[in-house]
Amino acid sequence: MQTPPSPPNTPPGQAPVQIRNPLHGLTLEAIVTALVAHYGWAGLAERIPVRCFASDPSMASSLKFLRKTPWARDKVEGLYLFMLRETRRASGGRPPASQL
Repeated sequence: MQTPPSPPNTPPGQAPVQIRNPLHGLTLEAIVTALVAHYGWAGLAERIPVRCFASDPSMASSLKFLRKTPWARDKVEGLYLFMLRETRRASGGRPPASQL
């Protein structure tokens, strides 16, 4: 199986730049930090019912769990994207100041 051709500005052997991907370049820690700042640990536990958010939550335990559990990481990333959409709607379509 051949690899697809690279876009014109991408050097061979490198992944293309993901301009339209809002998760590109963000660490899992940055995503969880933004969610906790927006919803709080209790709000996060309501939306994604996992023990690391509900029972004695900490950033370290949450990151450890999310790195080992793909389905939970997918839910966290989905909630982050939802939060971004809601924030943009509330601000009239402009990205939040942290995204500029």
